Amino acid sequence: MTLPASLSRDGDVRHHLLSVLVENKAGVLARVAGLFSRRGFNIFSLAVAPTDDDRFSRITVVVDVESAPLEQVIQQLDKLINVVSISQLAPDEAVERELLLATVAVDAARREEVGAQVEAFGGEVLDVGDGELTVMLAERPETVDEFERLLADCRIVELQRTGRVALPKLGHSGGA
Repeated sequence: MTLPASLSRDGDVRHHLLSVLVENKAGVLARVAGLFSRRGFNIFSLAVAPTDDDRFSRITVVVDVESAPLEQVIQQLDKLINVVSISQLAPDEAVERELLLATVAVDAARREEVGAQVEAFGGEVLDVGDGELTVMLAERPETVDEFERLLADCRIVELQRTGRVALPKLGHSGGA
C-alpha cells in the first residue's frame, strides 16, 4: 500500500497529511494533541477551525513520517470518541494552503521594492508604518517557505504562520 504523505524538495516523503473531522466540543483538541504527545508523534503543523456545520470542527494535522507510522496514527485517532472521520491526503490529491503574516523592517528606499516582491508572490501589504511593513501571503506551503526566505533579506520583526490546511481536490477520493 502506498501511503499519502508530503514530499520534500528532493522527493523524499517527510510528512503525513491528515484531515480529521471532530465533534465541536470542549476538550477535543486537547485529547487529540494528548494522543500525539503520549505516543511521541511529532506534529509538524496543526490547524483547527469550525466547519460550515457548527457541530463539527476540522483538524488538519501534518505529522513527521519518522516519528509516526501512518496506520498507527489513524488507529489511535479512530479510538477517540469525538472523531467523526479521518482522511489521508496525498499531495497530488489535495489542495493545501498556509497563511503567513509578517512585519518586516524596511527603510523608505526599499519599501517599494519589497512591496513589488510581495505582490509578485501574490501577497499583500496590509499595513505600513514608520520603517515597517506588515505583509500577508496565503499560498501553497512550499511557496510560503520561499516567501519567508525572501523576507529574511529584510529584518523580520514578527512572523506568524497558521500551519497547513487542506481539502481533497475535486474529482479525487482522499478518504481513509
